[in-house]
Amino acid sequence: MNHRFIGPEVGLFLNGEPPIPIAKKNFFYEKIFAVNGAFSYLKKLSIQVDWTIGDFDSLKENLEKLDNKFFKNYDQNYTDFDKALKIIYKKGFFNINVWGASGKEQDHFLGNLSTALKYKKKLSIIFHDNYHSYFFSHKKNSFSHKKNKKISLFPFPKVEGLSTYGVKYPLTNKLLKMGECIGIRNEIIHNKIEINYKKGELLIFLER
Repeated sequence: MNHRFIGPEVGLFLNGEPPIPIAKKNFFYEKIFAVNGAFSYLKKLSIQVDWTIGDFDSLKENLEKLDNKFFKNYDQNYTDFDKALKIIYKKGFFNINVWGASGKEQDHFLGNLSTALKYKKKLSIIFHDNYHSYFFSHKKNSFSHKKNKKISLFPFPKVEGLSTYGVKYPLTNKLLKMGECIGIRNEIIHNKIEINYKKGELLIFLER
């Protein structure tokens, strides 16, 4: 899955479920950012953090041991994820791979999705966990992925005029709406997938 903007990719690690240790070999990012407690699990994975962001409540006992740069921000009107995205954007990075956005407290997961939607136009944000990659789609989207992997299309909360190509159960000018009809557990049958829609917001989940 490719990012939308030309330029380097950075990694941003949140406080949700940590990536499995074997995944560390895939973290070839220009810079790595962490929020609060994510710094601790990255240390255990022997992953060097460039910047740490947050109020550091969960790191008070280890703050003096941080061997990277850090941003303190105590503004409770914004989540650590929101604070991190603002800093990353100001530093001139636009392609962001986010780990640890899901798992543990699921209300945080929903909040992270809401925050990502807010930055959709000016940042390319792809979430990753141990099972999927997922992101908010633009109205015209074309990308490559492995055959026989699952793909799910989730309206947030509604998508109109949705058409798909490259999946086992294609859609043509379809309406998806939470509480009515959603498009989960489809299967990829071509290396290239095309997803287009006319109105709304759509989350795409791809099996790893």
